[in-house]
Amino acid sequence: MSKNIKAPRPVRAKPARAQKRVGPLPSRDEVLAYIGGETAPDGAKPPARVTKREVARAFGVQSANKSELKILLKDLEADGAIKRGRKTLHRQGRLPALTLADILERDRNGELIAKPVEWDGEGEAPRILVRRSRDKRSGGLAPGLGARVLLRVDFDADASGKEPAYSGRVVKIVDKAKARVLGVYRALESCGRALPVDKKGAGREIFIPAGMSGDAADGDLVALETLREGRFGLPTARVVERLGSLKSEKAISLIAIATHGIPNAFSTAALAEADAARPAGMAHREDWRALPLVTIDPPDAKDHDDAVHAARDA
Repeated sequence: MSKNIKAPRPVRAKPARAQKRVGPLPSRDEVLAYIGGETAPDGAKPPARVTKREVARAFGVQSANKSELKILLKDLEADGAIKRGRKTLHRQGRLPALTLADILERDRNGELIAKPVEWDGEGEAPRILVRRSRDKRSGGLAPGLGARVLLRVDFDADASGKEPAYSGRVVKIVDKAKARVLGVYRALESCGRALPVDKKGAGREIFIPAGMSGDAADGDLVALETLREGRFGLPTARVVERLGSLKSEKAISLIAIATHGIPNAFSTAALAEADAARPAGMAHREDWRALPLVTIDPPDAKDHDDAVHAARDA
């Protein structure tokens, strides 16, 4: 009696794994480049939190050379080239790959701009262009102005002029944007007060603790973010944006926008269309520019657009 004998399955070759670099101790420049966000010689991209172990793994440092790598990292730290956190490393004067930041403004293209919560470098804190998240599961995290977010940032060495030196994708929204209140700032000796401009809050002052007034001066129109509002005492807030003198035309417009809920943030497509607009031509128009006109707007008008012209009727 014959039996069905199964043919042996063909043995598939396993795909070759990427060869890890095994070599001598990396140079100072290689370590600095890797900690600053550049890829290692083996193509490995640095993680969000770079540690001594990650550096050793990326450059294939053997156990016998790990003590020398430790000395190299200590020398870089002593020279001020890198800074050590609790366990992580990042380049001095550069933002770490994972940065906590506040979204504070929009640029002329309508893109969100953030600034790091902590900055120990020289000069003003760098600006970060917030890119849309690629995470399909979340549908793309969409923070708003005033939100605090965790960003995975990349340094742009070619950025020039007023362009942000960093760009970043939102990893997590730590704190959603809170409603902003417009008020007139009054400077005191050790703190400040603000009087809301809307009718609902008129007459009720807001307390601004010391160190939370930004660069606001007495009499400025400011945007406030409420910190605490209890049953007793004044509500507490911090200044998130200085909008300028209350006497300026911009301040009057911003008060009207806040009072009536007029949208003042537009999509990138709308801003691009506005930038592409050109002055109206004279086609199909009558040219009256030579007529002697007398304006009838009052002296304090913001735009003189009412005028008359008188001539003898022939």
